[in-house]
Amino acid sequence: MTVIDPSDVPTISADALLVPMRLSIANGHGLALLNGLSEDNIRALEAQVWAHFAHDPQTRLAVALRFRALLDVFASRRLKELFLHNGFKLIARAVQEASSQRLNAQFGFKAQKFVAALAHAPSQRAHSKPEVTFTQMAA
Repeated sequence: MTVIDPSDVPTISADALLVPMRLSIANGHGLALLNGLSEDNIRALEAQVWAHFAHDPQTRLAVALRFRALLDVFASRRLKELFLHNGFKLIARAVQEASSQRLNAQFGFKAQKFVAALAHAPSQRAHSKPEVTFTQMAA
């Protein structure tokens, strides 16, 4: 049985968090961050994530929790506006941020911190992380 502290969900690689994003796109929900997903769609996606990470229960749970939190944080007006302004290139940066930002499963990501991280160009960020490109995301 996998136990994860819900007050501090472990960080994961951006590649791991790209899995549900790629699956979402493959399932015809490429605008999931902008439009959200129904609970049924999220559960179907999580079933695919569960199968993909069958060998690593801690990662699959962290991926599922972080992807749900990513969908939730993008429900905020400012992040939707940022997405509309920046387009699809924001998705890769959002996935990168969501993979490493501190996450409390009960409260989700802090929307203001997420906006601040995504509002600046990658080269202007104080901390440097390897960037995930949209091309890598589509692979």
